[in-house]
Amino acid sequence: MTAREIVQRGLYFEEFDEDARYLHRPGRTATEADNVVFTTLTMNTQALHLDAAFAATQEPFGTRVMNSMWTLSTMVGASVAQLTQGTLVAQLGLGDVTFPHPLFAGDTLYTESAIVERRLSTSRPRQGIVTITHTGRNQEETVVATATRTVLVLCRPGEPQ
Repeated sequence: MTAREIVQRGLYFEEFDEDARYLHRPGRTATEADNVVFTTLTMNTQALHLDAAFAATQEPFGTRVMNSMWTLSTMVGASVAQLTQGTLVAQLGLGDVTFPHPLFAGDTLYTESAIVERRLSTSRPRQGIVTITHTGRNQEETVVATATRTVLVLCRPGEPQ
C-alpha cells in the first residue's frame, strides 16, 4: 500500500473560512538579537531598540522595546504556512496597524488570523482577494499588535470560477 502524500500549503480562495479563527503555532519568543539585527538591517537608529542605557532612562518602560516592525513582520510570517504558502499571488496592502502594548525581548508572540472578507477578482481570472486581520498577543494574552492585510490568492485548480 502506498502512503498518500500530503504537501503543506496555504489555502486556496475557496478554502478561506470567514467563520474561523486561525491560530498560528508555535509562538515566537523575541530575543535581544532579533531586535538588534532587525533594527540595524532596516537602518532604524531608534535608541529605544538599540541603547540599553538610554532606554533605561525613558518612561514608561525603562528598558528596550522590540522594534514594532519586527512584531508586524513576525505576525505576518507566522500566518504564511497555514494561510498563503504556495497560494499567494501578491500582497496588496496592509492597513489599520496598531501596537497597543509593547513587546519586549523574552516575550513570546502568538498570532491569530481571521478572515474579514473574500471576493473573486474582477480583473484576474482564477484569483480572489482576501482581507485578513492578524492579532498578536504576548504570553499573557495581552494584544501587542493588530493589522489588516489584503492578499491576492489562487483559486482551487480545476474548479469552475
